[in-house]
Amino acid sequence: MPRNFREKKESSESKKSFTFIDLFAGIGGFHTALHGLGGECVYASEWDLSARKTYEANYKPICPKLFEKDLFRGDITLEENRKCIPEDADLLCGGFPCQPFSQAGLKKGFSETRGTLFFEIAGIIKNKRPKAFFLENVRHILTHDGGKTFAVICRVLKEELRYSVYFKVLKASDYGLPTRRPRVYIVGFREDIPSARQFAFPDPIPLQITMSDVFGAACSKRVGYTLRVGGGRSGINDRRNWDAYLVEGKVKIITPQEGKKMMGFPDHFHFPVSDIQALRQLGNSVAVKPIQMTAANILQVLSDVRK
Repeated sequence: MPRNFREKKESSESKKSFTFIDLFAGIGGFHTALHGLGGECVYASEWDLSARKTYEANYKPICPKLFEKDLFRGDITLEENRKCIPEDADLLCGGFPCQPFSQAGLKKGFSETRGTLFFEIAGIIKNKRPKAFFLENVRHILTHDGGKTFAVICRVLKEELRYSVYFKVLKASDYGLPTRRPRVYIVGFREDIPSARQFAFPDPIPLQITMSDVFGAACSKRVGYTLRVGGGRSGINDRRNWDAYLVEGKVKIITPQEGKKMMGFPDHFHFPVSDIQALRQLGNSVAVKPIQMTAANILQVLSDVRK
C-alpha cells in the first residue's frame, strides 16, 4: 500500500466524497485538510467565540449546509449540542485538549475519563459509531502521569469502544511545512473494518517551503519555531523565543499571514479578528499538511467500505 497516498497523482478514488465530524474545531485545520480530499463536514463544534468567527468566515462559503442546518455548535459538553450530531459519519476528527486524568491507571474505563474532554469524544464514538476516528494531541500526553493517562485512552478506545488504535508522533517539518510542531496522532478503525491492518502513517517528505519563502526574504532559519498559544513575545536571543526571526539582518516578528503559511493554510484563509487573537488561534491549530496526508491514508483503508 502506498504510504503517501495523497502524494500520488489525483485519482477518482482519492476525490470520492466522504463525511466527517469536526470536534474541538478551532479554526478548522482538520476541515481545510479534509475538504481538500473531497470531504464534507456534517457537524462541527467549537466553544471559543473568537475561533468561531474565524471558522465561520472561512468555511461557510465552502460548506454552507453546515451553517444552514445549524450544525456548527458550541460547547460539546452540552446535551443540546451532542444530540444533533448526525449518524453514520465516515470519520470523526478532533484535536482534543489534554486534561489531567486524576485516577488514571486504576482500570475503571469510562469512570476514569468522565469529566475530561476525552470522555466527550469517547461518548460520541460509542453512540455514533463512525467508521474511523482521527485525534490529535500534544506529544506529552504519551508520558503524562507516567504513561497511565494514555494507557487509559487506549484501553477505552480498544476494549470498551472496540476500535483498532494506531498512534505516532509526527513533526510538521517532516511533512513539508517550515515548523517543527511535534504532535501525537491517534487513528482508529471500527472493529468491522477488515482492512484496518493495512493502515500506515505517511512517510516523511522533503520540506516544501522554508522560512525564507514564508517571509519573502532571506531568513536565518530554514524551519521555524512552533507557534505558541498566547505566548508573550520575547527577545530573539531568548531561549523561549517563538515569534522573532532574523530576516535580511533585521529582527522580524511573525504575523498571522506568515503564521498561516507555516501551518499550511491557503493564501485565501483570513482572520476576522485581531492579530493577537489570530496568532493564538494558529497556536491552537493543527498543521494542515500532516493531517491531510494521514487522512488520505485513512481514506484508502476506508475506500472499500464506502463503495
